[in-house]
Amino acid sequence: MKETLEETPRIRSLEDALHRCQCLGMRISRQRRYILELLWKTQEHLSAREIYNRLSQIGKNVGHTSVYQNLEALSSQGIIECLERCDGRLYGTITDSHSHVNCLDTQQIIDVHVELPSDLIQQIEAKTGITITDYRIDFYGHKQPEPSKLNETLSKP
Repeated sequence: MKETLEETPRIRSLEDALHRCQCLGMRISRQRRYILELLWKTQEHLSAREIYNRLSQIGKNVGHTSVYQNLEALSSQGIIECLERCDGRLYGTITDSHSHVNCLDTQQIIDVHVELPSDLIQQIEAKTGITITDYRIDFYGHKQPEPSKLNETLSKP
């Protein structure tokens, strides 16, 4: 009998991702393995084109169509994360509930686990009439200057 997502532990490693594929009856093709290995190695949010380019750079020949099809299959099964952005989709490895810090200077997306105070959640529930069971927050900001550069800026007349 196949395991359900509720019965399987969260995906925390490449091995967990491969195991989840097997539990779901997904074939672990060479291309699928390359994509998962790359995502787990880089720990970044990457577009399909970036994944294709990086695989090509390291001599892993995977076609464009294969990259897109595998990313769709993996994200639809909850094995990888898919972020919808105005400029396209980005794929990452964390699939459990988490938030993102988006750097407007570098376009970097950093995964963070944020726990809101229970009184804030209760206020939201009271205002909306909806019981909150999960949440994701997107933070946006600019890279903070390095402490040495900040001191230089502050000490200038």
